[in-house]
Amino acid sequence: MARRTDLNDFLRTRRARLQPEEVGLSPGLGKRRVPGLRREELAHLAGISVDYYIRLEQGRCDSVSQAVLDAVATALRLTDDERVHLHQLAKPAHTRAGAARPQKVRPGLRQLLHALPTSPAFVFGRRMDILAWNPLACALISDFAALPTRKRNLARLILLDENVKHLYPNREQVVSDTVGHLRIDAGRYPDDPELAALIGELLMHSEEFRRHWAMHTVQRKTHGVKEFRHQLFGDFTLTYETLHLPDDPDQLLTIYTAEPGSRADDNLRILATWHRGNAPATGDTRVDS
Repeated sequence: MARRTDLNDFLRTRRARLQPEEVGLSPGLGKRRVPGLRREELAHLAGISVDYYIRLEQGRCDSVSQAVLDAVATALRLTDDERVHLHQLAKPAHTRAGAARPQKVRPGLRQLLHALPTSPAFVFGRRMDILAWNPLACALISDFAALPTRKRNLARLILLDENVKHLYPNREQVVSDTVGHLRIDAGRYPDDPELAALIGELLMHSEEFRRHWAMHTVQRKTHGVKEFRHQLFGDFTLTYETLHLPDDPDQLLTIYTAEPGSRADDNLRILATWHRGNAPATGDTRVDS
């Protein structure tokens, strides 16, 4: 039932963001009762019957073909992440056993993290759990080593931790990216009880999360720039790259860098020196659940 609701809400919100004129259709006369495309308009664009599309949107088409899903995705102008998410909601895998296995970070990867003394870097896994980090990531974001294992979660920190909340001046975008990433995990692992518990906690305690979760945003940010508002240095901007690890696609390595010679670069070097003298960190861990 939850999968059907998610599929219905996802398709409905994707229809709502498209206007008929954008896809070459006439808006017709009179006031439209719903925002965006009507079901019959989308069915026409996708080349399927209205009845079939309605059953798909309601989650009543368990045998829907990949070709139909691709046609609907194209008609809705879905991004690559959204297209994959639609397939996962409409045709879920029969087993999600992999979601329950503990994630372990290879010793060589931990060593790599510590070989980046002036670049904050960390590894996060399913549910955005923080799995490993280097000392500068602690200095920039939060002292992960001092947190209980359960609270070493990037989504929980961004949405619920008061100190981390104030770290991002462009907060609306950061929250949108965070929620969009959790949506992808929810589509891949709908039966993960820990993910369900995390989403329930965020829905209960964060109005920001409730608002963005209702938008059904689906996105995985692999690179870009991020603004920080640090208590010691004020506002500065870093570039980040997020890389999927080949031996565990659910583990991602994020590395922040600054342009050489920039004020942000100076800030990171000073922060690294300050942190070494004030708050040494263990630097890595693993999630046992």
